[in-house]
Parts: sequence; C-alpha cells; structure tokens
Amino acid sequence: MDRLSPDAFLSRLLAHDTFCLTCHIRPDGDAIGSELGLAGWLRKLGKTVTVLNSDPAPDNLAWLPGHDTIRVWEGSIADREAIVNAQAFVILDVNNRDRIGELAETSKGARGETFVIDHHTDPETWFDGAFIDDRASSTCELVYRLIAAHDASAIDADIAQPIYTGLVTDTGSFRFSSVTPDVHRVAADLLERGDLSPDPIHDALYSTRRLAAIRFLARVLDTLTMAHGGQIAHLTIRTRLMQELEVSSDEAEGFVNYALSVEGVKAAVLFLENSKGVKMSFRSRGDVHVNKWAQHFKGGGHRNASGAFVPGKMEVVRKRVISSAPRFLDLDPERLEADAHGAITGSNADLLHAMKARMSG
Repeated sequence: MDRLSPDAFLSRLLAHDTFCLTCHIRPDGDAIGSELGLAGWLRKLGKTVTVLNSDPAPDNLAWLPGHDTIRVWEGSIADREAIVNAQAFVILDVNNRDRIGELAETSKGARGETFVIDHHTDPETWFDGAFIDDRASSTCELVYRLIAAHDASAIDADIAQPIYTGLVTDTGSFRFSSVTPDVHRVAADLLERGDLSPDPIHDALYSTRRLAAIRFLARVLDTLTMAHGGQIAHLTIRTRLMQELEVSSDEAEGFVNYALSVEGVKAAVLFLENSKGVKMSFRSRGDVHVNKWAQHFKGGGHRNASGAFVPGKMEVVRKRVISSAPRFLDLDPERLEADAHGAITGSNADLLHAMKARMSG
C-alpha cells in the first residue's frame, strides 16, 4: 500500500473518471459527511460517482445535501457492477475490509484502483493508494485537505455542509483532544465558503431526539457503574429495554459520553446487547488511549474513541472487558482498589441525579 501526500494522492485519484465510494457499517456523521463531500466535489469536476453503503444513514443526517443519492446495498447486479467496474473504488472512514459490511466480498473483485481516506489506526494494506492520518480529527478533515490542496474555491454549500457536519460529530462539537487550531481554521473556512450557520446544523444533529429516545437515555443512565477506583465508568443497554421503549440502537449515539463526563473518569464503555453478543463503544480522555483495549477484543478505532464486538452473554463479556482495563490503560494504581464493587456513591451519585434532572426538566 502506498501512503501518499495530498498532491500524490490527488494525482492518482483524479486520473480516473468513474468512482464508487463507500464507508463503514452503521455510518455516522463523519462517514456520511466525508462521502457526500468527496462525491459532490468529484461530480463538480465532471466525474461519475456512485455512493454505495452496506447500511442506511441515520435519520438525523437525512437533511444533508446529496443524501438522496446514497444507495444501500441490495446485492443486485447493478450494485456489484458499481464496485467491480469503477475505475476507482474509494473507502472512507474505515481501513478494514470486514467493516464495509455487505460490500466486502465483492470489493475483492474490484478491477480499478482501490483507495482509502481515513484517520483510524492500524490500517490494512490491500489498498493501492492511501491518504491516512490517524492524528486527524476526522475523515472529513482529510477530505477538506484534499479539496483545498486542489482548489479550495470549489467548496460550495453542498460540499461544505456535509464536511462541516463530519467535523462536528467526530470532534464532539469541537471538544475532543483531536481538535487543534488547524481544525478550527478548517471549520471557519467551511462556514465562510459554504455561507453556513452552525445553529441549524447543530439543531438537526442534536435537537431532534424523539421523546422515547430521551426516556431511553434516562433508563440507560440508571445502569451507570464505576470500576477501578472510579477511573472507569460503564453503561449497559439490554435488548429488552429497546423493545420495551420501541427505540433502536442508533438512538444510543453519544450515550457513552455521559459516562465519560463523570468527574475522575478516564475511560468509559457502553455495552450494547444484541442477539449475537455485545457491541462496545469505548471513549477516553486526553492521553488515556482506548484503541489498544478495543483491539484486544478484535475491535479498533481512534486513540480516544474505539469500538468492538464480542459474542457471548452480557454479564460474561462485561466482566471480562472491565477486568482487563488496567492491562491497556494508564490508570492510577492507588485508586484501583477503591469502589471495588462499582457502587455509585457520594459526588458521583449527585452528578447522576443532576444529569437526569436536567434532561427531565
């Protein structure tokens, strides 16, 4: 795999005329935003572009320009030909073949060049060309860099809006440690060139939750448990709770950050049960990196945000994951013996009560 500079990557990429773009399963704002931003720019250059994903985008991204051009894999001849016959097959916001879901097997027969644009760690090496920076805030930041290196004046509202959205979602509204002065400069340029206002974008992303989803969050917060002397916090979502409240797992997006917000917590995990096992979302602060922890369970991601899936029963998986934390995280040994039973006491109980009070009123 060739890791390329922006100019070298662009030279290889723009030599082609037909493109198929895809991203990871269960796409988020960065995945959809980077796809739509890149697709809009390529079409502006006269290229033919198909955006084809394994899963549909979440409802809170349906307002993005170009959203209606995204195709969801059905396994048809047209779907397979879109991949196999494209001169360039481009994977965004993921660097692992398995993580592109239903497209994975067909992607092995792609006749054109394969490219990856991504900011995750430990990429696979089957790509022909790669534009990768695992210290970037988002894949949308990398797409912006590519467009700006070619001609920033091409950025209009339809390109700026999805890219800015990906910046917002993958930086936690610009509060994560991946945010640098350069990231703010990128955001400012997108707002200016796209003539965008942040308010409606943030409202569409975060202020359109259903009442059932708010009640879902309140019930999940009741499961908040501390471990390793209050340095690890975790939340649990059972299938039966989602069935009872008639909510989907997509509506748990961002829940793990409530656990991370507890004072003294260095890393947090959300355990989400499904019929095959347990999906986990790992989050951490600053120099405490969770990607190696997730990789131990055959997952991966960013230094401060990763995921994994483990087959098995919730109680067994959760105990195994939480007990392993000190092997992979830089925890304070003097706090490891405290709160051994994971009870929420004192200031942490007060904080949880305050969180729920704010949500309910």
